[in-house]
Amino acid sequence: MEKIASSPWTWQDARSYVQAVEVKQVESTLYCAGQAAVDADGISSKAGMREQLVIAIANLEKVIEHAGFASAGIVRLNVYTVSEAALMENFDVLQAWLNKHGIQQSTSLIEVKGLFETLQVELEATVVK
Repeated sequence: MEKIASSPWTWQDARSYVQAVEVKQVESTLYCAGQAAVDADGISSKAGMREQLVIAIANLEKVIEHAGFASAGIVRLNVYTVSEAALMENFDVLQAWLNKHGIQQSTSLIEVKGLFETLQVELEATVVK
């Protein structure tokens, strides 16, 4: 599998994403449901944005690994949040995780009116290998 990141500009580099990702010779594609700060018993977190983001990332990694894929194979990451401002205050958590895995993905950040129960952020990924 070959991933080729493509961006006609450089401004998005500071935000840890690319404008497009071309994928060649894909063995398999994984479409992940949105992952949020929900524990193993299905209980939604009441924590703040930072902790919820950490839990959502861990849950996304668990789903990806359980399916036999790797986080480095993420080519699309949609981020849904109830507060763009609160997410951006904690964006370093997401950036550190993306950099740790060398992920170069296209991303959409979408502020929504609400998520399930007490959830503040949800991560939805497409992964290839």
